[in-house]
Amino acid sequence: MRKIHVIGIGAGDPDQLTLQAVRALRGTDVFFLLDKGEVKADLTGLRRDMLDVHLPERVYRVVEARDPERDRRAGGVAYSPAVDDWRSARADIYARLIADELGEDQVGAFLVWGDPSLYDSTLAILEEVLARGEVAFDYDVVPGISSVSALVARHRTGLNRVGRPVQITTGRRLSEGFPQGVDDVVVMLDAHQAFRRYVDQDVDIYWGAYIGTPDEILVAGPLAEAAPRIEELRAEARERKGWIMDTYLLRRNPGDG
Repeated sequence: MRKIHVIGIGAGDPDQLTLQAVRALRGTDVFFLLDKGEVKADLTGLRRDMLDVHLPERVYRVVEARDPERDRRAGGVAYSPAVDDWRSARADIYARLIADELGEDQVGAFLVWGDPSLYDSTLAILEEVLARGEVAFDYDVVPGISSVSALVARHRTGLNRVGRPVQITTGRRLSEGFPQGVDDVVVMLDAHQAFRRYVDQDVDIYWGAYIGTPDEILVAGPLAEAAPRIEELRAEARERKGWIMDTYLLRRNPGDG
């Protein structure tokens, strides 16, 4: 039976791959990469660089396919159906790649940014492919260093405070308010800089973009002071590269909110 590795490759630095991930890479015959277009071509390049670093003498194949576009204008009640449609379109591609490009006795792999269990759709998509019954395979999951872990490590801080909860959420949710009973919030997928809502509160921010890559940008400090700088850097980076991936920790100080 075909075998698939879902490998967490960290936030971008080839040194962030675990020994388990490297072993999985070395046991793979075919790597599947989704091309997100010319604007994000360097994301594909980073994956290929990782293979060059860790597999200098191994013979393998890389198969690329174009990632389907997602309707990012959908909001409110239309958001979840739009995501479901995008995942199903991806499942069509995954099924074709596995059936057509991977021999029945071969091992394939999907290289997932960060950790496959955190804000990634690969596992759900593979389960959808299996449920369709069109192609049979087994798969395992290799955990990776998430952008969340890399962010707090680069800022030399902890993810939570003693006896206090921490929550991971999206900018869409943060724009509705801080989660109830939580003062430490990690925010991912924030295209609209929802942190600006809290600049008049006693909140610290630990922000990072392109974490683990040569383009990494870090800013930390009181939100009221750091927010304008983050907005400026974010706009410059997006103009320069055409895309941005950023993550941040908001830490509300006791007595505020």
